[in-house]
Amino acid sequence: MGDIYNRQGKLKEAETLYQLTIAAKEKVLGSNHTFTLRSVGHLGDVYMSQGKLKTAEECYQRALTGLKNTIGPDYSYALEIVIDLGNLYETQGRLKEAEAMYPDWL
Repeated sequence: MGDIYNRQGKLKEAETLYQLTIAAKEKVLGSNHTFTLRSVGHLGDVYMSQGKLKTAEECYQRALTGLKNTIGPDYSYALEIVIDLGNLYETQGRLKEAEAMYPDWL
């Protein structure tokens, strides 16, 4: 549902829903479960859409670190987070950091 709100531009609703979802998943599954970390990454997408770049970066970093530690860096969603971080850095004008984030195959 958060994805739908985000696509519809209902960013505050999406943010609230993802925050509630993350809290519930952390309680039931733990903070480093893949499902929890995916929701953290999606919350980062919402913050990116809102222009809250520092908070988006924090979400992306948390999701990426957790996924790398839990599953490994080659997990497809971890690669999506890497690209999201690259896009965020590019938006901020941090071009060297952005370039370092993009995989060779892009």
